[in-house]
Amino acid sequence: MRTVEVGGGFATLRRRGAAEAGAVFVVLDRLDGRCALFAPGPSDEALGERRFLRAHKAEWVDSAEVSARLEREVKRDPDLWIVDVERRDGIHGLDLVGA
Repeated sequence: MRTVEVGGGFATLRRRGAAEAGAVFVVLDRLDGRCALFAPGPSDEALGERRFLRAHKAEWVDSAEVSARLEREVKRDPDLWIVDVERRDGIHGLDLVGA
């Protein structure tokens, strides 16, 4: 979250999950109705870093689609964390699987 803010964006913790467990989802909002949702991907065990996957096929989706997906995910895993990032430029700074 600090990295986002240093880069000119704004980040908040929307949902606090279990401290010892729980997947982390990141919502990137471009503030123009377009969003992207990033779900946990396989971690890089050698580096000990979290990696993420885009949770939809299109590069950007409607915010209602992201909200609906998160509702389903919370029902499946009540321990999950949700981080909201707002950046008009769409830069997320996440380590993506396959990128």
